[in-house]
Amino acid sequence: MNRDRPPEPLDFFIWTVEDVGLWLEEIKLGSYRQVFEDNGVNGEYLESLSTFTTEQILRFIRRCHMKWGDFITLCKELRRIKVACLKGEQEVRRPWWAPACFAVVFVKVAKRNRQSRVVSLKLEP
Repeated sequence: MNRDRPPEPLDFFIWTVEDVGLWLEEIKLGSYRQVFEDNGVNGEYLESLSTFTTEQILRFIRRCHMKWGDFITLCKELRRIKVACLKGEQEVRRPWWAPACFAVVFVKVAKRNRQSRVVSLKLEP
């Protein structure tokens, strides 16, 4: 990934810990970047937040020393990304790890498979 640019929202469930940190900066929650990195919060973990029980959510908030309002902001931003993915509003670009020669192929396949990549998100309340 180009470290000067925030991570691709379409691929948030494969974000690294560093990608999550960049995203936190973008959504004005950068004060939590270090504690998220210390706790290994990556995109897969963020994706699983929607299935957490109340006890797990409270444990996460305590572990990350989050204010309740900041947790709500985090959830709203995740929801915004998921909805944009489902509507096909996210720009598709070649991921940072893919060779440039695959850019055209990747974008075509990603656009074709976009709905299958986010089908689990439709089950959220």
